[in-house]
Amino acid sequence: MNKLSSNWQYTEHFHAEPEPITRARKLSLEFGIAPVSRATAAVIASTAVMTNAKKICELGTGCGVSGLSLLRHLPQATLTSVDIESEFQNQAKPLFQAAGIAASRYRFITQDASQMLPRFENNSYDLLLIDANPSNLLGYIEHGLLVVRQGGSILVPNALWHGQVADPAARDSITTNFRDLLAAVVESTAVATSLTPTGNGLLTITKLAE
Repeated sequence: MNKLSSNWQYTEHFHAEPEPITRARKLSLEFGIAPVSRATAAVIASTAVMTNAKKICELGTGCGVSGLSLLRHLPQATLTSVDIESEFQNQAKPLFQAAGIAASRYRFITQDASQMLPRFENNSYDLLLIDANPSNLLGYIEHGLLVVRQGGSILVPNALWHGQVADPAARDSITTNFRDLLAAVVESTAVATSLTPTGNGLLTITKLAE
């Protein structure tokens, strides 16, 4: 194992999580969901704190790992979480309660994210996490940049898509979607971007002032 791989593994196992998130991870595996890694969850939690996010939106509730992480250190923040699977959200709700998060601070919407996101008001969220069907990735980003305020950020886990993005031989449609997104944002003067290998890759897109 080379040093970069050792660093990655050390980072992934470094972060401790409270019991509700641990339970959400276990449920995710039982339902066949791949939640964000512990390191990714820690980064998105820290990003929420550093940006002082008050209104957060999430595409892809799953069993609650990322949503619980987003609210973990922000007792005044609110979360709108969208998922097409009501059963996943039903599993997540008691975990939010177990984490001591008041019901008034989160809203679960059972809907296709590609249909729901365009309905949100422009400039209405401080932070948007996109972990929904990657087939609609470019559409999510297009509408997401309208939904987040200036200075707000979009977080995209899985941005390296299981190592496929860095593999020139990988030509499937989802990998191509991620490559197209990365090529578009890195050249854009309207956003500031960062891409890290945390977890399965984490892309951060921050909307600049016009």
